[in-house]
Amino acid sequence: MKNERKFPFKTVAALLFVLCFCVLLFRFGSEALDFFAFTAVKSANLYLPHAAITFSDEAETSEKKTEKKKETKKETEKTTEKVKAASITKTPDDISKLMKEAKEKSKNDKKDGAISQWQYTDEGVTDKFGVVKVKNVNKTQINIEKLLSQKADLSVKKNEPAVLIFHTHTTETYQLVDRDYYPTDNVTRSEDSARNMVRIGDAICEQLEKAGIAYIHDTKIHDKRYTGAYDNSRETAVEYLKKNPSIQVVLDVHRDAVERTDGTKIRPVATVNGKKAAQIMIISGCQEEGNGLTEFPDWRENLVFALQLQKTAEENFEGLMRPIYFCPRMYNMNLTHCSLLLEIGSDSNTLEEAEYSGQCIGNALSKLLKEYEE
Repeated sequence: MKNERKFPFKTVAALLFVLCFCVLLFRFGSEALDFFAFTAVKSANLYLPHAAITFSDEAETSEKKTEKKKETKKETEKTTEKVKAASITKTPDDISKLMKEAKEKSKNDKKDGAISQWQYTDEGVTDKFGVVKVKNVNKTQINIEKLLSQKADLSVKKNEPAVLIFHTHTTETYQLVDRDYYPTDNVTRSEDSARNMVRIGDAICEQLEKAGIAYIHDTKIHDKRYTGAYDNSRETAVEYLKKNPSIQVVLDVHRDAVERTDGTKIRPVATVNGKKAAQIMIISGCQEEGNGLTEFPDWRENLVFALQLQKTAEENFEGLMRPIYFCPRMYNMNLTHCSLLLEIGSDSNTLEEAEYSGQCIGNALSKLLKEYEE
């Protein structure tokens, strides 16, 4: 018996479908493509459920891969930040050696005065927005939110010095022994750059170096005589600015000295990423009627930069910053529109705490300056 040849319905149907598709495409263009795509999907779900499910799984797998890549990237970034944090928190060998030697020598020191640890939070705060706090002792009122929405007058060029760091009170020092008391012969000043403000300036510059930001660190001693120190440091800074017009950020790095009436010294400290840090206070000045200042009309520009640096530092190193001290002083802050005075800890903080804070504020400063890089 002969095999009957069946009519090729499927083949004819396919040819007719293709023919119709071509006609529709020619006549209606993209609208036909949309219709065809819709029909194909509906048909797949109806007649080829397995294939439709397989396609869906493949799409899901692709999405999972994308998500996994994003998660991996985030984890890598977190790991990088942890590595950076670890490199900051490690106490430098030279400081460890200095403090070890000092501990041995100070075994017989008398307990003439007390040192009290204190973390500044809202003491004296008059203005607050988010993580930014300000102690305003001027008549002039400020709006932190509005000022933060402004751009600082700053443009950082690669391979040209953008930052000048100097020290009006270069010889200011810190404790070399971690303890809750001090002797009357406690040394609070030294020309040794391994333990005075130069060492803290070095810590800030180390972070700028890592970020690829060009800087100048002046290590000259300006306070061999305390009177006239600000005049001396101004001469130094002006000379650098003449030779390097690319410098826009000028930081005068000091340490504070806080003492109660009973002689107890205050040690401003916060635990940052598991390590004790000397709290930092930014000082930003103001010219207003009746305060005696006449050469500081652009003080608002400096305040904008101060607020941005405070915000960046607190977002990255919570608890590091004391409230900004907004006061009727100039302190050479009229040199540029981004000139500030930094008080890193006090004379009762340890050199280790202060150096760590220098690394932290240097890191925050680098992050902020990167936003203004051309």
